[in-house]
Amino acid sequence: MKKNNLLWAFVAMFFILTGCSSNTKDAPKSIQIVGSSAMQPIVEMGAHQYQKKHPEQKITVQGGGSGTGLSQVQSGAVDVGNSDIFASQQKGIDAKKIVDHQLAVIGVAPIVNKDAGVKNVTMEQLQKIYAGEYTNWREVGGKDMEIVVIDRAHGSGTRAIFDDEVMSDTKKMKAQEQDSNGSVQHMVSETPGALSYVSFPYLKDTFVALKIDGVTPTPKNVTTNKWKLWGYEHMYTSKNASKETNAFIKYLLKSDQVQEKLLSRLDYISIRDMEVTKDKDGLVSPK
Repeated sequence: MKKNNLLWAFVAMFFILTGCSSNTKDAPKSIQIVGSSAMQPIVEMGAHQYQKKHPEQKITVQGGGSGTGLSQVQSGAVDVGNSDIFASQQKGIDAKKIVDHQLAVIGVAPIVNKDAGVKNVTMEQLQKIYAGEYTNWREVGGKDMEIVVIDRAHGSGTRAIFDDEVMSDTKKMKAQEQDSNGSVQHMVSETPGALSYVSFPYLKDTFVALKIDGVTPTPKNVTTNKWKLWGYEHMYTSKNASKETNAFIKYLLKSDQVQEKLLSRLDYISIRDMEVTKDKDGLVSPK
């Protein structure tokens, strides 16, 4: 009897161990994605749709900024590093060691608290505000109210897009910094006189999105470069990315559900719709 019990115990243990080994082998490798907060909405929603077709696939998406995404994918800490800028624009990143997958185009818009009384600024006025030359909204046609400048932290791709187009070589004033589009939304909505900038998916009616030189920040105006604050949304991987990672990125890039519907619904721009291109040095050319 004892021998039979021992035999069955051995058989049971054998099936448990081999079963676990088989499940581990068959389970797809999870995908870890970190980086740009501007990209979070589209990658999270894309992951949600992908997992409907592949429920066994685990995908985690986190923010942290473009600089974080690039450094973590270069070090091998994550599978994908999301970035609003080219890898070659980020200090300490060797762009030759990672692979660029361009998912979409993103627009960036300056935003102000509703109490400021301003709906339009010139590019020169915006630059002078961030340089500290204008400090009151009445100097640019608004109310007699102090301008509370809010910036993004270094390493933010949204900041890089803004600085490249607005500031050029002009030095910025020191200002309080926020580490994500979401925190900027909240600060501008709640702070009288506040000014900052966010990517298009974060535009809301709780604040005012400023026109620049009379041009409205819309996806359509981005496609022709009439609205000049824009950049590519990059998903960087290692050269030996997992088959699971490559399959997910291929879905985002090739799926009409993503490129034709989801991007526009979330206020991103499909690269298919762009009439111009922009290189890493900011040079814009007809497509």
